[in-house]
Amino acid sequence: MALRLKPQKREFFDLFTQASSNVVAIAGALCDLLDSWPESRGRLHDIRELEHEGDRLTYEVITLLNRTFVTPLDRDDMYTLASVLDDVCDHVEEAADNIDAYEVHDVPQRAREQAAVVLRAATRLHEAVERLEGFKDSRRQLAALRELEDEGDRLVREAVADLFRAGADPLTIIRWKDIHEQLEEAVDACENAADVLEAIFVKNR
Repeated sequence: MALRLKPQKREFFDLFTQASSNVVAIAGALCDLLDSWPESRGRLHDIRELEHEGDRLTYEVITLLNRTFVTPLDRDDMYTLASVLDDVCDHVEEAADNIDAYEVHDVPQRAREQAAVVLRAATRLHEAVERLEGFKDSRRQLAALRELEDEGDRLVREAVADLFRAGADPLTIIRWKDIHEQLEEAVDACENAADVLEAIFVKNR
């Protein structure tokens, strides 16, 4: 495989932007799924397809890294950013799959609120990634991501407390605790991506 000596800046930045846009799309599909479950079961297919698209974009970034000698950013940072963007999709898909696999019927309001936080975090993340080319100021977006991670932590604690306060049966508690935690993992993955982006911006100021 021939190595490219000239940095392929546009290709890398385009791929990262596509990947972060895909994160927003899968988070939106998750909100739709939870808002109308179980009538929205068809959105599971969309979520799985978007997760596959995330895998494809990650593979494209890694392939381009492997055949590019001089990269526009630190090679390890680029690999890590591609991986953490894909992690968000993985956690969203796992939460959605568990809703289906556990055969849940009623979706708690806290879960819908968590999904909304995932979508807001994904949107801020996409905005920050769009500012990566040219290293435009993204402090506002990254700060918002950290606030959303705090909100996500609060929601998962309240969601689990709600399960016990409601006197739910043990199986319901186990199932929803798992789903709530997966939703929080999606928010955490967005914050991890923010950490990677912040490190990139610091290195390239």
